[in-house]
Amino acid sequence: MRVSNVTVRRRLVFVLTFGLLFFMVITLRLGYVQFALGDELTDGAEDLWSRDIPFEANRGEILDRNGVPLATNISAPSVLIVPRQIKNPAEDSGRLASVLQMDHQKVYSLLTKNESIVRINPEGRKINNQLAAEVRALGIPGVYIAEDNKRHYPFGSYLSHVLGFAGIDNQGLTGIELYYDDKLSGQKGHVSFFSDAKGRRMPNLADEYTPPVDGLDLRLTIDTNVQTIIERELDIAEAIYKPDGAIAIAMNPNTGEILGMSSRPDYNPENFRNVPPEVFNQNKPVWMQYEPGSTFKIITLAAAIEEGEVDLEKDTYNDSGSIEISGHRLRCWKKGGHGHQTFLEVVQNSCNPGFVVLGERLGKDRLFDYIDDFGFGEKTGIDLQGEGKGILFDRDRVGPLEQATTAFGQGVSVTPLQQVTAVSAAINGGYLYQPYIAKEWIDPLTRETLHLTQPTLKRRVVSDETSEQVRYALEHVVAKGTGKGAFVDGYRVGGKTGTAQKAVDGRYLENNHIVSFIGFAPADDPQIVIYVAIDNPKETVQFGGVVAAPIVGKIIGDSLRAMGVEKREDQIEKERIWTDQPLVKVPDLVGLTRREINQAYYELRLDVSGEGDTVLAQSPDPGLKVAQNSTIRILLGDKTSDDD
Repeated sequence: MRVSNVTVRRRLVFVLTFGLLFFMVITLRLGYVQFALGDELTDGAEDLWSRDIPFEANRGEILDRNGVPLATNISAPSVLIVPRQIKNPAEDSGRLASVLQMDHQKVYSLLTKNESIVRINPEGRKINNQLAAEVRALGIPGVYIAEDNKRHYPFGSYLSHVLGFAGIDNQGLTGIELYYDDKLSGQKGHVSFFSDAKGRRMPNLADEYTPPVDGLDLRLTIDTNVQTIIERELDIAEAIYKPDGAIAIAMNPNTGEILGMSSRPDYNPENFRNVPPEVFNQNKPVWMQYEPGSTFKIITLAAAIEEGEVDLEKDTYNDSGSIEISGHRLRCWKKGGHGHQTFLEVVQNSCNPGFVVLGERLGKDRLFDYIDDFGFGEKTGIDLQGEGKGILFDRDRVGPLEQATTAFGQGVSVTPLQQVTAVSAAINGGYLYQPYIAKEWIDPLTRETLHLTQPTLKRRVVSDETSEQVRYALEHVVAKGTGKGAFVDGYRVGGKTGTAQKAVDGRYLENNHIVSFIGFAPADDPQIVIYVAIDNPKETVQFGGVVAAPIVGKIIGDSLRAMGVEKREDQIEKERIWTDQPLVKVPDLVGLTRREINQAYYELRLDVSGEGDTVLAQSPDPGLKVAQNSTIRILLGDKTSDDD
């Protein structure tokens, strides 16, 4: 059958049209794959071919307020294996095992493992640079050295509970390291090399490097000058008293900045694996809850003054040694009582019955309102994990007895940090600040400040006038009362002792107390508040004034000198007791001759150096008070004329 020309032409047009449409579809598809999906498919192919050697980011450094490094990083490379690139696993495993001091069979199993990349853990993880160089020198194909680092704490156990520590993967696990882990940790980088399906390197493709992003540096409110003094004094206290534990906190009362914080037992963060969790998990200054004892009386005192319920100089109280409340006899620490005294003397003597009377004058609601306002029963909000909030009586269940014991610090539980923030408010003009420890976030490359923490004022609790009277009363406690051990010549120290009973299963322990002292200085313009608590000191009288007060006095005196705070005039003269060593004022010896010194009578010893007849320099400086028969060092030389 013959086909017409028209039919032939139609068929040709159809085939041509179909061919053109098919070609266009193929072209469009290729264009879509090439241009729209090209990068995605290339990335997918590279993912199939590439193997990543990770590079750890540098974790942000932690510094004190003056820039002293407290937590840094040191190089600690790690060994990685690409099993498919291992050519002679039997021989290579022996050489590698010898360098890493590992079991030969274990290394062989790692080199022949059916995985793309294998870590040697723990023997090849975060090793020192010398060992890494030895592994690299073996020249084994498929064995790589990955740049890595680990956390280093230059001061060892110093500030350990506050700093916490980071784990082997550089993740924060406790303390500041955990609380601010997201900002400190940074982002990992890597070097990518390309290999075929058998794991062999593809020689025509260059390695790709993705740099890590380092974490932010953190400057703390901690002052290493103050912290060093605290650590020293707690070490001495441990050696002398062998306590079950010890706590110390230093804070700027005008901002809430933590200047120092420590507790015992402590530990070295770099050896945390060898430390029981109950040691490194317990930052006692923020976590521990116990009866405060007489340090809590400061709150009752401030409330009574603010409410006009007491005139410290004019109002009096006769202490017979006890007071009866709801059929219970609450006793003073002094058998037989203190007799007739002003309420200023009630504070000086830490008289329990006198504070029961102040609690009665306030009444339940006003007393507990002030306790709430001073921040007890709630977390302070410090930027550390694990903070406790204390335990207070349910107000609906508070009767006369509970009200009375609360007024002098018994029957309630608080944290050390709550006490520091509350007392700071009582003596700084009445302002309750939120304590904090992270002061400033810094870019590690530009050193630019990214964020500066400002003090957070929660509320005002009492007036300036009340705060001034509280400072006046507490300065008398140190000069004339139970806190004489904290007296520091020239610095006008105020404070309060505390001796708290410890309860187990609802019963108080015998001869097992937490003795404490909270002090501040200078009394006319407080710059530092120090709290020290010693848990069950051995072979001593367990009183806060005997054990804790002298520790606080030493910390305050040395800290203020380190901070450059000048001494004050008009200090209340210390009332001496028979155990006090007499003090004498250091004379001005500069310019005197040997003969003039010998003719004078000084209750001091001389340590003479130099040759000549005239005193050119001396130490300590004139005017300072030192213990009788202390040694004064003098430098002798020849006096020069003004014309020389």
